[in-house]
Amino acid sequence: MLTTLKREASYVGGLARMLRSVKGVDAASNHLLADELELRVDSFGPRTAFMEDERSWTYADVEDYANRVAGWCEANGVAAGDTVAVFVRNRLEYVPLWFGLSKRGVIPALINFQLTGKALAHCINISEAAHAIVDMDLVDGWKSARSGIEVDLTEWAAFGEPAKGMEGFDAAVAAQASVRPDKSVRAGVTAGEQAMKMFTSGTTGLPKAAKVTHVRAQNYMRGLGAGAKAGKDDRMLLVLPLYHATGGLVGMGAAFTHGGASIIRPKFSASTFWDDAVEYGATMFTYVGELCRFLLSCPEHPKERAHKIQWIMGNGLRPEVWEDFVTRFNIPHVIEFYGATEGNVSLINVDGPIGAVGRVPSYLKWKFNIEVVQYDVESGSNPRGSDGFAIRTQDGEVGEVIGEIRNDDPRFRFEGYETEEATQKKILRDVFKPGDAWFRTGDLMKRDGHGYYYFMDRVGDTFRWKAENVATNEVAGELSEFPGITQANVYGVKVPGYDGKAGMAAIVSEEAPDLAALKAHIDAELPHYARPVFLRLSRESETTSTFKFKKTNLVKAGFDPDRISDPVYFANPASGAYEPVDADTFAKINSGDIRL
Repeated sequence: MLTTLKREASYVGGLARMLRSVKGVDAASNHLLADELELRVDSFGPRTAFMEDERSWTYADVEDYANRVAGWCEANGVAAGDTVAVFVRNRLEYVPLWFGLSKRGVIPALINFQLTGKALAHCINISEAAHAIVDMDLVDGWKSARSGIEVDLTEWAAFGEPAKGMEGFDAAVAAQASVRPDKSVRAGVTAGEQAMKMFTSGTTGLPKAAKVTHVRAQNYMRGLGAGAKAGKDDRMLLVLPLYHATGGLVGMGAAFTHGGASIIRPKFSASTFWDDAVEYGATMFTYVGELCRFLLSCPEHPKERAHKIQWIMGNGLRPEVWEDFVTRFNIPHVIEFYGATEGNVSLINVDGPIGAVGRVPSYLKWKFNIEVVQYDVESGSNPRGSDGFAIRTQDGEVGEVIGEIRNDDPRFRFEGYETEEATQKKILRDVFKPGDAWFRTGDLMKRDGHGYYYFMDRVGDTFRWKAENVATNEVAGELSEFPGITQANVYGVKVPGYDGKAGMAAIVSEEAPDLAALKAHIDAELPHYARPVFLRLSRESETTSTFKFKKTNLVKAGFDPDRISDPVYFANPASGAYEPVDADTFAKINSGDIRL
């Protein structure tokens, strides 16, 4: 009874803080994202808002720059509802820049600054932007995309001397007066409408443009900071890209809405992370799971416990990393949350067990739009019962998470993508009653008896082998427990003559692993069907800018040694060991002369 009471008190307390923080965020109101930031500027003017290396800006400095950017919009005929592409690296000016655009009702399209060539051109083309602000530190990447850009675009060179064919943004902004635009320039826009465009990570293809409303952005900025009891003396270390919601809205907002400061770093660096945390006095940071895994795999750092960090917030912190991470680095509090930028399902674990991504207790079920339904791995579909409707999972059963689309509640809307085809692919219809519509998250989870949810895998990653479902995240977790392995990317590959897919793992290790010891570890920790049939010893893993593994090219290459420069091994049942795959072995596996 005492355990139950403590659990519920902790859960309700954390939830109440967050609900109070977002009270008043209303889709029907005209309190927009720009108004949200102006509210904080007026409250915290002389306090430090952003820090980067030796530079720092107060909230008043942020307002000054943002007003000049708004003046640039007016001077160049960029009006409310127009889109401006922002191709800028993490820097002190990043948030003030899109803040200034928002003051005029302009929609910033926050472009992944690590993209080049075809992928970058694709994002520009679907952004519908007529102007692009290009960081001169990224000019080479920008030039690589020019031939693929199909829209009529004015290029503005920022933070450096303009390259040929580009207008000078810095001088144009500096020439403007720092006058706050009257709210009337945003008249007619409500908080339920689009505030900015962000882009999906593109783990399996080209990125999609996700629409972020003013309501969603405000909820991101306010909510998790309240859950972490953020205050004016907090400093948020931001190493994640600011063009994504986790760093650019959740992390930044946790500091900005409470009068704290954001420490802007150009990118994540495992070797300098703890130096930065100590030097700048960080009290919080935002993470994605692989960032924590990278830090945990590093040798001991002299400052890894000398920091002041009390709270970390993010997503994807796997159970096999979580406990070791908080223990080794002395992190008192973790807020793990779940939600896609474009999705309508949100979960938060403020107090709960290690590995849970959030909770929906039975007594609050009516406040959420979440369900978990059965998912068939082989067909890639959600089975229907005899009544024609989807089948809810039981506690402990893995299924796909879906969120009911309710247009009367801004939390549960699905704004979709820039293309209707991409939008419709994510909607499941007639799920529990005729005419209903649900957002397909594409994530497999299970729920326990207390209402805690646990992420298992992406629907495209889980595969079947020997008539069993294999969850790639669970296999990767066990591989990562083996000494020396720093990264493990698990996927399924087709093998002629076999149903389903055989498991393959691309692993990165500090030095060549002892394959006999690794085989013994795998056999001891994983059921027979989940043990990787193939191993690829990689030098590094290809990831997105938020450290999600890319698997498309790995799957295409399979276990063919002619298509892979890395050493490849297979688990030979005859010897009970991992043995090299050469051209002859590859041919014998494909012909069936070697059985797996």
